[in-house]
Amino acid sequence: MQKVIIIGGGIGGSAILKLLVESGWFHVEGVADIHADAPALKEAEKFRIATGTDYRELPKTVDIVFNVTGDDDLTQRLRRYYPPRTVIIPGSVANIFVRLMDEKEHYINRLSNESHKGSIIFNSIDEGMVGIDLDNHINFINRSAARMLSVKQDEAIGRHIHELISMSELPRIIETGRTELNRELELRDGSKIVTSRFPMIDETGELIGAFAVFKDITEVVSLAEEITDLKEIQTMLQAIIQSSDDAISVVDEKGNGLLVNPAYTRITGLEMEQVIGRPASADISEGESMHFKALQTRKPVRGVNLKVGPAKREVIVNVAPIIVDNQLKGSVGVIHDTTEIRSLMKELDRARSIIRTLESKYTFDDIIGLSPEMQLSLQQAKLAAQTLVTVLLRGESGTGKELFAHAIHSASERQFNKFVRVNCAAVSSEQLDAELFGYEEGATIEHRTGAKRGLLEEANNGSIFLDEIGELSPQIQSKLLRVLQEHETMRIGGTKPIPVNVRVIASTNANMEKALLDGTFREDLYYRLNRMPILIPPLRSRKQDIPRIVDRLLLKLNQEYGRNVETVSEKAVQFLKMYDWPGNVRELENILSRSMIFMQMNDKIMTEEHIPLNMLKAKEAKNEVVIPASAPLQEQLETVERGILHRALEEAKGNKSKTAKQLQISLRTLYYKLEKFGLL
Repeated sequence: MQKVIIIGGGIGGSAILKLLVESGWFHVEGVADIHADAPALKEAEKFRIATGTDYRELPKTVDIVFNVTGDDDLTQRLRRYYPPRTVIIPGSVANIFVRLMDEKEHYINRLSNESHKGSIIFNSIDEGMVGIDLDNHINFINRSAARMLSVKQDEAIGRHIHELISMSELPRIIETGRTELNRELELRDGSKIVTSRFPMIDETGELIGAFAVFKDITEVVSLAEEITDLKEIQTMLQAIIQSSDDAISVVDEKGNGLLVNPAYTRITGLEMEQVIGRPASADISEGESMHFKALQTRKPVRGVNLKVGPAKREVIVNVAPIIVDNQLKGSVGVIHDTTEIRSLMKELDRARSIIRTLESKYTFDDIIGLSPEMQLSLQQAKLAAQTLVTVLLRGESGTGKELFAHAIHSASERQFNKFVRVNCAAVSSEQLDAELFGYEEGATIEHRTGAKRGLLEEANNGSIFLDEIGELSPQIQSKLLRVLQEHETMRIGGTKPIPVNVRVIASTNANMEKALLDGTFREDLYYRLNRMPILIPPLRSRKQDIPRIVDRLLLKLNQEYGRNVETVSEKAVQFLKMYDWPGNVRELENILSRSMIFMQMNDKIMTEEHIPLNMLKAKEAKNEVVIPASAPLQEQLETVERGILHRALEEAKGNKSKTAKQLQISLRTLYYKLEKFGLL
């Protein structure tokens, strides 16, 4: 272990100290700085490392001295003071060292962000993978392994490893904790595999199981027994790999290109003459060639992220050495294009979204929210989905109350029965009464004949979502209370109660407590509805969710408008985060919808130039609206109208009926305008 002295206790010294202590490859003998309260000195004391205000107070017999004081003269003095074998590293080199390690951490974090693709990659690789727990039971297996073992993945999970591979040595790995590489094994059907076995260690250093990575080498063994000449192997290999969708490249023992397949040209963008006979690094645009590493170590290299070709395509590379009669003949690499995988993921998300649209259903996967407030609401909603309790969703307009209602129904045991949505404020009290409870033939209801089942009957054994529950008339409140208490309903004009088994999910953006004090809402009904209240936070309190919400809305709007907008620029996202979104997610969707309309058909990225900024500049102070004079007349008029609607809605405290009355327009017209401007 190398002995090290650090001179300079500032930020650079602290960074070097932390790096060396964490690496485990160095032993820090001491830290010196002319200032006794320097940060690195205090940090060194935590690790019981010697400190001093003069480097001459520290041990002189060391291997490396880091001078991070920035004093070049001191570097010269250090070279004269320490023995010639001691390496003196000046501050400039030390800073480069720290920056390189920071970059390493950065790329590690990037790799971590790509981990959600792991499942796809895990099942797309050609090598088989099997893992077991401490009881020797299988806890994961990929598609290739299941194929080789002639078993279904879900049927293999939980079975003892010896049930599938009678000669498996994985239990021995758990006993010894040692890695075993490139061991040959014969399966029950006579096929041969080469397997490498590894212990699984968690972050605390505890052994939690073992796993094996193996490849079917039956054909390779057969060829090796019959063919020993490298050119004949190359001919056979070329015939096999021409049909592969994965890029394959083969180099000789010196690392010069021998063979590539058509998929290689398609993925890298390099023609055969650009790589054959040239060094293996010729196709690398970012990173180092794994062919050279495999040739140097004579060991396989797997799962390395690189960028290849002029287009810098992101790929994952597996490389293995070619060894014949214990002689290195070259190496073969398989390149998986992760760009195509990401494209497939987007197509899958788009397909799922289309299916949900056709079914008019949403699940908890459609609700985006990483903020603590939203996570709490999601936990409460998931808990509510597992019970039959009545749910009251509370939150401002546009926060996604209906989305929560759909998700609760989809996650409940009633998911295969009807889900009925009713907007209690969109129709008159008489119409709502008839729609909810139905009516018998002969009942005095204008413009209606015959008998009709009510929506509560339609939702029997399912769920009914009562939006804007605070707008119910006293008469309907009384009838709804009977449904909740007695589990039965009665049609208008009917005399016989009809039993119903329906789960009620209600929502409101009104102040229900004030409605109780004002006597406009029944106290007994309120307590029946409020058994499971869930507060959905407004968008302004969870702006960190805006980028993910925007991505999901782009998928939806692309389908509606036949566009292919891939993302929103960072600057545009910052503009969106600066706004308080009184209309919440619905208003955000409205803004993105208008932005997409004004984009060119071939535009892939929505920028701040596409966003109608005048819609984001409405100010509440002094009831004024800021409108750029350069904006078209129609946009200026719409901005003023939106401001008026927003202000009137606030003055009426969200009450749609009062708002319509104040503005002297019909309730239907108000709803149309609120939806138009994203304020509903």
